[in-house]
Parts: sequence; C-alpha cells; structure tokens
Amino acid sequence: MALPLAALQAILVFAWVLPSAVIPVQALTLLGNAQKASVFFFGVSFAGLFGALVIPWLVHVAGRRAVFVLGGVLIVVSSAFMAFDEVWFLIIGMALRILGFLCLDVSFEVSIMERIPRRAFARFEPVRMFAMGLGMIIGPWFGARLSLDVGVWSPFAIVAVMTTGLCVYMMRKRLVEPLREAPIADRTPNPLRFVARFLRQPRLRLAWVLAMGRSAWWTMFFIYVPIYCVESGLGKEMGGIILSVGSAPILLVPLWGKLGQWIGLRKLLAFAFMTTGVVTMAVAVAVAADQPWLGVALLLAAATCASVIDTVGNGLFLRAVHPHERPEMASVYTTYREVAHLGPPGVFSALLTVFTLPVVFVTSGLSLIAVTWLTRYIPKRY
Repeated sequence: MALPLAALQAILVFAWVLPSAVIPVQALTLLGNAQKASVFFFGVSFAGLFGALVIPWLVHVAGRRAVFVLGGVLIVVSSAFMAFDEVWFLIIGMALRILGFLCLDVSFEVSIMERIPRRAFARFEPVRMFAMGLGMIIGPWFGARLSLDVGVWSPFAIVAVMTTGLCVYMMRKRLVEPLREAPIADRTPNPLRFVARFLRQPRLRLAWVLAMGRSAWWTMFFIYVPIYCVESGLGKEMGGIILSVGSAPILLVPLWGKLGQWIGLRKLLAFAFMTTGVVTMAVAVAVAADQPWLGVALLLAAATCASVIDTVGNGLFLRAVHPHERPEMASVYTTYREVAHLGPPGVFSALLTVFTLPVVFVTSGLSLIAVTWLTRYIPKRY
C-alpha cells in the first residue's frame, strides 16, 4: 500500500508544480513589478489559511469523500480561470486553486495516516518524498516550456485533466473512504478546540514551526526564482529549469535519511537549516553584484541543502500526533503551508517597497538561521 499511495501523491504534486514557473511570471507581467506580485501572492494565500481551518468542519459535515470531490472540482474550475491571461481571472483562479489542492491534500493525508502503520512512518516518509521529488523535477520546466510553445493555457489544461483522472481513480479504488467510522460524538467538533489542543502539545508545536520554516523557504524559491530570472535577463524558461533542477536533490532523500539514522534527526536538521540559510544569504550578494549565473549556482546549492530538511518531511508530526486525533490535528498542522505561503509574500511586499530583490534572499536566509536554534528541542530518541 505504501508505494501506490506515494505514487498517487507524486501525481498530485506534479499537478501542483506544473504551472509553478508560469504563475509568478504571469503575476509579474500583469501587475508590473515584484512588489505588486508579492502583494498578489500575499492576498490569495488568505484563501488557503481560511480553508485550512474550515475544511475539517466540512469533512465532519459532508464526509471526506465529498470534500475530496469538491477539491477536484475547484481545481478544474481554477484551471479554467487561470488559462485566461487576465488579472482578475488570475486572482480568482489562484484562490480556488489553493482551496482545491488543500481539500485534496487534507483528505489524502488522513487516508495515508489510516493506511500506513504508525511505526512505518519513518520508512514511508523518505519514500513519499522521493516519489514527490520526481514530479517536482519534471513539472516546473515542462510547464514553462508548454507555456512558451503552446500557450499560457496549456499547463492549466493538463492540471485539470490530471486532477480529474486522479480523483476518478481514487474514488473507484475507495482510497479516500474512512477505514472506520468516527464515533458520533466526534462528528461535529469545534474547530477552535483543535487549535487549543494542538497548542498544548509541545512536540506538535515544534513540528509545525520547523515545517513552516522549511515550507516558507520553498515558497520563496518557487515565487522569486522565476521573477529573478525575468528581471536579470535569464528568461522565462530558465526560471522553470532552475525550479526543476533545484528540485532534483530531493531524489537524494533516501541518502539523507540514512545520514539522519546515523547522526540523528536533530543534528541533521540543524545542519540543513543553517547551511540553507547561509547559502541563501549569499545569493543576495550575487544578485547585488549583477552576477546572475553565480546567483543561479548558489540557488541550486541552497536547494540541495534544503532537500536535507525535506528528508524529515512530516515525520515529526506523524510521530507526535495521537492516533485518535489525527484528522483534527492534521487540519491544524497543515496550516503551516498556508502560513508559509502567506508570510513570505507579505513580508517581502513590504520590504520591496524600500529595498530591491536581494532583500528577499537576505530575509529568507536569516529566518532559517533563526529556526536552526529550535532544532535543539527535537527529542533525542528521534
């Protein structure tokens, strides 16, 4: 069961990243500059933050199957909106896209937690990250190339077709069906109780912060690398190439996993966060010195360091959460992605009103160096 689930999630990730190099360039072109593009990403991220807290309620009211179908429909509709190269269509489509993938992801994550034994999470997570990495390597470049050769609409059309096929397959195989019915008393929970319960558990709080730090860096990478390539004269396709090549080190996750077993997750994560932060700050020097190819080399080096962080994935959360609280705690935990999507564009939109693009890389690097300090609280037995 582990390999099929990992492969299906890889398809979902591929559908998510396929237009990843296209959307920032769309925003830059339609809105005019990196600061306004940052405001765009900041604004649409509120849809994800809202959805992350509402979706658990929907799951309990309508069922996981209905939420999964809703996610597929939203993605298809959002793809239709974003295929039109217009500002308002882009804004509406992006908000629906975030909500749609969040519906699928929350449903999928709970299904994985039900079907993978708890003790097998440590072995399953590197396999899943490896499978997801395959989609991330191909997707960004392929999407950028399609947009140039066929049209901006083409990556979004493929996303709609792939998502439809994935949803139909998973529904037929009943992979989103609960393995057991939840107790009646737990079917209409108070979402605020999830947050309070989550915050009372130190290991869940730590897992959330570390995951948010990791995801925030990748948010910066996927938004600002295509913008950097356009502004530095490297071209639109180069943005997709860098995103794809930068995702390739994820294939080293099994190797990093072995290293983590040898030295421990705490030391592994401390090293990964620190080196990623330092190299990211060095990118700012290359950008300021007008050395675009040096900047590319440093971005790829930073992505390699960040792939070490991805080795752990959601493993810290999966090992810390109580089985009977998985759906509720997963709904709160997954808000790290929405916060990570919301925070960087919001901060950078303010900073870019005063500073130029290098401030993005300086700020991102410093944030990871700060997160390094928190790795000391990871239990030694991990």
